[in-house]
Amino acid sequence: MGKKPKFDRETNVSTKVSADKTKSKVNGGVFIYTGAISTGELSKSLNIPVGDIIKFLFMQGKMITINTILDDDLIGLVCLEFGYDFQKKHIVAAENFEEVEINDDPSKLKSRPPVVTIMGHVDHGKTTLIDAIRNSNLVAGEVGGISQEIGAYQKEINGHKITFIDTPGHEAFTEMRSRGASVTDIVVLVVAADDGVMPQTIEAIDHAKSANVPIIVAINKMDKPGADPARVKNELMAHEIVAEEFGGDVICVEISAKKRQNIDALLEAIILVSEMKELKANPDRYALGTVLEAKLDRNEGPKATLLIQNGTLKEGDYLVVGTSYGKARRMTNEFKKVLSEATPSTPVAVIGLSEVPAAGDRFMAFAEESEAKEIALKRKQLKEAKEKNKSSAASLDDLFKMAEAGKVQTINVIIKADSTGSAEAVKGSLEKLNNDQVKINIIRATSGAITESDVLLASASKAIIYGFNVRPDSKTRSKAIEEKVEIRLHNIIYALIEEIEAAMKGMLKKEMVESVTGQAQIRKLFKVSKLGTIAGCMIIDGSIKANSPIRVIRDGIVVFEGKIASLQREKDQVKEVKSGYECGILIENFNDVKENDIIEGYEMVEGK
Repeated sequence: MGKKPKFDRETNVSTKVSADKTKSKVNGGVFIYTGAISTGELSKSLNIPVGDIIKFLFMQGKMITINTILDDDLIGLVCLEFGYDFQKKHIVAAENFEEVEINDDPSKLKSRPPVVTIMGHVDHGKTTLIDAIRNSNLVAGEVGGISQEIGAYQKEINGHKITFIDTPGHEAFTEMRSRGASVTDIVVLVVAADDGVMPQTIEAIDHAKSANVPIIVAINKMDKPGADPARVKNELMAHEIVAEEFGGDVICVEISAKKRQNIDALLEAIILVSEMKELKANPDRYALGTVLEAKLDRNEGPKATLLIQNGTLKEGDYLVVGTSYGKARRMTNEFKKVLSEATPSTPVAVIGLSEVPAAGDRFMAFAEESEAKEIALKRKQLKEAKEKNKSSAASLDDLFKMAEAGKVQTINVIIKADSTGSAEAVKGSLEKLNNDQVKINIIRATSGAITESDVLLASASKAIIYGFNVRPDSKTRSKAIEEKVEIRLHNIIYALIEEIEAAMKGMLKKEMVESVTGQAQIRKLFKVSKLGTIAGCMIIDGSIKANSPIRVIRDGIVVFEGKIASLQREKDQVKEVKSGYECGILIENFNDVKENDIIEGYEMVEGK
C-alpha cells in the first residue's frame, strides 16, 4: 500500500480466495462443502463428468451450464444421484462477507458514534432540523463549507460525535433494509407541535419498529401559537410510542428548528440513548460497511458514499463494494476534505471503483487487489444466480407450504382499506386468529390506496399486503412485481379472513387457473329461423364439452366469450365431442359466427 500502517489490521474473514480451492472435498463417501459452487467445481470434486451432471439436472427440469452456481438443493440432488452423502460446513466464504459474524476481542472494542436518521411527515420540519443541526456546534474553519459534498455528516457535542444520514424520507431508509443493510442506530421522529401525528408520521414509526431501532421524538415548531406538545404525546401513545413522563421509555424533546431552540438538548438525548446502547466497534481491522449513495461523476468516475460500520478504511485499501471492486484512491468527508483514514461510523466519499454500486450494497476492504477482484467476480456470479429465483417477500402459497411443514411462526401483514374503520376491523379480525403455533404480525393497518411505500415496507419485512376495497395503481403494481411482493385484494371481509386462516392451518385452496380443453374450427354455417346460426364444426384439438365456457376466436382475436346453448352430433344432443369428429354448435346469445372461426372451450382448475 506504499505507507506502512500504524497497526497490523486483522482480516474480516478466516479464509482468503487463494485458499478457496479447498472449500469442497470428498471424505469417506461424504461430499463436504462450505458454500455455493459451480457445476464445473462440483464435477471436479466428485470426479463425475460435467455432462452427466448437466444431463441429470436437465431431466429434473433444471437448465444449467458448467458455470451455473448451484444452490444447496441442487448439490444435494446430484450427490444422492451419484451415490454420495453430503454435508455443508457453515464456514463463511470470503465472497459472502455480509454473513461474517464479527467476534472481536472485547479488549479491542472502542466506542463509536451513533448513526442517526431523521424521519417524519412532510412539512413538519425535517429539512429545517437538518439545517439547524448542520449549523450548530461547528468547529472553527467549517463555517462557509456547509454545502454538503455527501448525503451524510458528523456533528460533535460535548466531545461526542454523532453521524447523521441525510435521508429524511422513509423510502431510502427501507430500500437499504430491503437489501439487508441495517445502518441506523437511532431514528429521530419529527412531529409538528401544531399539527400532531399524520400519515407519514405513522409510516415512519412502522419503519423504525420493523427495523427494531429506538425512537427519539423531536416535537418541532414550539415557536408557533398553536403548539400543543401534550396533544402530540397523547396521539403517539395510540401507536405505542409512550413518552417518559407517561411512564414509557421514549425521550421527547420540544424544539424549534426554525428558531434554533433546544437543538443541543436533542443532540444530548441522542448521545444518552447511544450510551445506553453501548455502541462499539474494532478500529483495528479492515473496514466493512454499507453504501449510502452512489453516482457516476463526470470527472471522477464511479463515486460512492460509504458508511464505515467496523474497522478502519485507509487510503489505498482494496475494496469489494457490492459486485464491483477497486481501490480507495481518494476519500473525502462532507466538506470535501481529503482523509487518509476513516474510522467506525464515519461517512466518506470514495473514488476508484470499477463500476457504480447500489445504495444499500455492503462493502469490505481487503489486503490485495487480486483477492478483491476475484471476490467481486464471484459475488457477481452469485447475484446473477440468486436473481433468477429471487423472492424478497413471502407469498401466501409459501406460507401454506411452510404451515404444512410446521415451519411458520410469524406471518407479517400490511393492511390497506377504504376507511380507518375497515382497516381496524380487518386488523382486529386477523389478530383473533393468533394461536400457539402461528402469530399474525400486523405491521401497518391504515386507510388509503396501496402505495409504493407499502410495497417497500413489505419487501423489507417479508410481508403480504392485503387490500380491502382498495386497488394499487399501475406504478405500484410494477414495483410489487419488481420486489416480488404479493398483494391480495378482497371486498368481502370474511373471505379475507378465511384465506389467511386456511394458510395458517396449511389448508390453503389452490388458485383457480384456466385450462383449455379443446378447439373446434367452423367449417359450415346453418341458419335456423327459430334457433339462430348453427356452426358446423370439426374438433381439431382436445374436446369440446357442452357445459364448458367458450370463446370465439377470429384471426387470433377473441370476438366473443360465453357458453354453448346446444352441442349436437348426428342430430343427437351430446355432452362431449372429441378431436377428429364433426359436430354442430349453437352458441347462446351469439349468431355472428363465420367460417374458419375457432371455438375454444376451457375450464377453471386448481393451479399447481
